[in-house]
Amino acid sequence: MNGLNFNFLVIGSGIAGLNFALQASRHGTVAIVTKKELMESNSNYAQGGIAAVLDKMDSFEKHIEDTMKAGCYLNDEKAVETMVKEAPKQIERLIKIGVGFSKCKNDLCLTQEGGHSKRRIAHVHDTTGKEIERALLHQIRHNKNITTFESHVAFKLMTHKHICTGALVFDSENEKVIPFISKATILATGGAGQVYERNSNPKIATGDGITMAYEAGAEIRDMEFIQFHPTALDKKDAPSLLISETVRGEGGILVNSQGKKFMKKYHKLKDLAPRDIVARAILNEMKNGPVYLDIRHKGSRFIKKRFPYLYEQLWWHKIKMDKDLIPVSPAAHFVCGGVHTDLNGRTNIPGLFAFGEVAHTGVHGANRLASNSLLECMVFSSRAVLATKNYIRKKQLPITNYQLPNPKSYKLKAVSSDDINKIKSSIQKLMWKNVGIIREKEKMEKTLQILDRYEADIKQILTKGINKEILELQSLCTVAKLITKSALKRKNSIGTHYIQS
Repeated sequence: MNGLNFNFLVIGSGIAGLNFALQASRHGTVAIVTKKELMESNSNYAQGGIAAVLDKMDSFEKHIEDTMKAGCYLNDEKAVETMVKEAPKQIERLIKIGVGFSKCKNDLCLTQEGGHSKRRIAHVHDTTGKEIERALLHQIRHNKNITTFESHVAFKLMTHKHICTGALVFDSENEKVIPFISKATILATGGAGQVYERNSNPKIATGDGITMAYEAGAEIRDMEFIQFHPTALDKKDAPSLLISETVRGEGGILVNSQGKKFMKKYHKLKDLAPRDIVARAILNEMKNGPVYLDIRHKGSRFIKKRFPYLYEQLWWHKIKMDKDLIPVSPAAHFVCGGVHTDLNGRTNIPGLFAFGEVAHTGVHGANRLASNSLLECMVFSSRAVLATKNYIRKKQLPITNYQLPNPKSYKLKAVSSDDINKIKSSIQKLMWKNVGIIREKEKMEKTLQILDRYEADIKQILTKGINKEILELQSLCTVAKLITKSALKRKNSIGTHYIQS
């Protein structure tokens, strides 16, 4: 049987995948397959922090209530309770592996973001995700039981009698398809922000994990709940740089084109209202001109110390955040739904596990509470270690009369980038316009018809050959259809799903 064999196959190299791989390596061999470099992920872009009850004035009950309220009480309360109560020990674990959280004297500095009733967000200045990944990668690079495969695109789960046995992976540098055979296959592929024209995600966030799971028969839930971050940089010829919610948590104020504060008329929490409300408020204000984020009143010394990364990034775009207003508007940010799992990462397909943004545990409900995402990654990837360890001990790879897919059946001829980019751009614009922050039934129905046509075009291109771009486009279209279909099924507006009648 040709192929690479491992006990654990981890697809994705964000914080969820890295955290799991490090712990699972004590129980067997681990392969980490990632489309680009190990540090390229949504986690690495996370500026804000990780939420946990770490102050005596706070409580688990308050964190649970804030999470449930943000999710419009569509959350799975057991999942929320599990995540919140296991949060402090995950912070302790991160400190032990070398994460340098910002300190205020001898204690962790805690900040506040929209929807939180207390200051409970531990952070590393404004580069928390990057620092956590750095610490995890340092451990992984010195681990002999872990093998990493960069520039490898997983595109199809292998199954036998409805049991997952690994994945087919395209090595984009050497242009060949490789079967990865595993006793436990883990999806930690992150989100799908690239489905939308304006988004805060890296280029690799094309929903590959959700697509692979869906095609293999996994249960997918709540795909209509796409969170749009309210404040991404809105400047011509500049990327949609995420302006962390912690900027508002530290006193930043949203103002309209007349320089007037406006959030008071939309929500009692004003600038710290839940993200879906702030995003729609900004859209409404933008009908009369641009919207800005103003933190100048906090002073240069505070801003440069608290937000060194953001200050530098904005400086490159000729904006000094201690002296200038920051032009902002919403951008697609986070998938609240995904591959449905239990509290230990199990899907409805034996041998297939998922956690992180690709997964649907139920913790987010209709809208994610700020800084619960890194927490979700840590808690549920850690919980999955025991479940996968027990699974591979009890289950043997079903290789009897099992024929591996033939890698040579996939053509590897060059595919026109122009054709791929044209369809990709069209899907992104279509989704942003018709299945975005504000939705209409008729427009979504029309969108689904158009996506069906694009899907047929993509299948035709695939007959000519495969490469990384066409595989990502296939995922993009599949996820776009899942979002649209789910949005059409939910008739009432709630959370991030807002229907205009």
